[in-house]
Amino acid sequence: MLARRRAIGTRLRDARGAAHLSQEQLAHLAGIDRKTVVRLESGTSDARLGVWMRLARAIGVSLADLVRE
Repeated sequence: MLARRRAIGTRLRDARGAAHLSQEQLAHLAGIDRKTVVRLESGTSDARLGVWMRLARAIGVSLADLVRE
């Protein structure tokens, strides 16, 4: 489970970087706290589906691409 969270966190960080967004900008666009973005990118936390959907939308990628294994 931890390895999966870290892999998804890495994809989130890479997608955010490709979109030229800071963690703070992404959090604002997704309507979540910046600390949540930090925890998700590091793989130390997980989120509900709705949060992942908002993050994917804010970055401009599909949810499937963001959370694929």
